[in-house]
Amino acid sequence: MDTSYPREDYLPALSHKREPSPTILTSSPPRDHLIWSIFNTIYMNFCCLGFVALAFSVKARDRKVAGDVEAAQRFSSKARCYNALATAGSVVLPLLLAALVITGVIHLSKLAQESVGFFTYQFSGSDDEDK
Repeated sequence: MDTSYPREDYLPALSHKREPSPTILTSSPPRDHLIWSIFNTIYMNFCCLGFVALAFSVKARDRKVAGDVEAAQRFSSKARCYNALATAGSVVLPLLLAALVITGVIHLSKLAQESVGFFTYQFSGSDDEDK
């Protein structure tokens, strides 16, 4: 009984040594910051920076899908910058406005307390002048 396939006895011995593979440094794909951009566009669109960040986030995602990692990193960096500016502007300006209002109220209350004597009128002055 002759078979056409080789048997285990006739197979060449496989070496279990692995040749070292070249080290390939694969960096993680750049983040596109799309969720942050959508949040800034919808909720805190300070000077339309959220919309600009959204445009760069979409461009970064498109370049990442196309395989152009360098352009994706460039657009991702711009999107992150505009998102940070939009978030900072939308958080800092209301806090600054609240601080100015509180400071103005405190200043006006002190001014009113100091000048209360100026605005009071004495109705019961000296009765001798009327006689």
